[in-house]
Amino acid sequence: MKLNHWLRRLAAMGALALATTGAPAETPGGGEFEVSTSNLLVVLRETPGANKQEESLTPFGRISARAADGREFEFEASWFQYLGDMHLRLVFDGARRVQSALPEDLQKLRLSPEEALAHAVDNLRRRYGEPVAQPWSGGLMQVHGNAPELDSSYFLDRGFWLEQLRHSPAGIVAAVPGRGGLVFARADDDSAVASLRFSAAALYASNDATRISSGLYLFKDGRWSVFQPPQPPTD
Repeated sequence: MKLNHWLRRLAAMGALALATTGAPAETPGGGEFEVSTSNLLVVLRETPGANKQEESLTPFGRISARAADGREFEFEASWFQYLGDMHLRLVFDGARRVQSALPEDLQKLRLSPEEALAHAVDNLRRRYGEPVAQPWSGGLMQVHGNAPELDSSYFLDRGFWLEQLRHSPAGIVAAVPGRGGLVFARADDDSAVASLRFSAAALYASNDATRISSGLYLFKDGRWSVFQPPQPPTD
């Protein structure tokens, strides 16, 4: 399936479940949300069929979508192709929803995308807890905070991963199969990496409504790279 078709499909979903403590839906912009640096958050989403090799923020540009009444419209949000088959969305937090930040919002706040991302990660830690790594199964570790469906956003917390490298200088291999799933293994533990391949594939396949990435990613030398390419889309 062509990438631009997937972009339309992603945008047309409209309400995207986040299920934090009372913030379940995402809107493309224009609502009554506090537009401030302290209210920024970030979420990861899937771009099926993509396999971006370099960890960087590449703007989506304008996105075509179809409203519930069938009306076609275009909008531009602060969405960025990130790595592998993942893109990230800068959003403003709300009591019951979040709203995608617009490029003009970042201009108003005098923030580059990279600066906005740094603030969003800091806000995530402040509002929903610092990430904690706990033993899972098969030598794997699971990362979580206080809002399960934002756990995947901790993939973007570079300070956390730099701390993990202190215990695993050879690197970290991580999977982000779903919004509530972030699991990793030491890169030099072949058995744990094999377990990660199996577990990540099963978690990714278990719920297509909330899945994020079918790839595996290596954190080493302070940066992420693609360790195992994402699966091609099946339809």
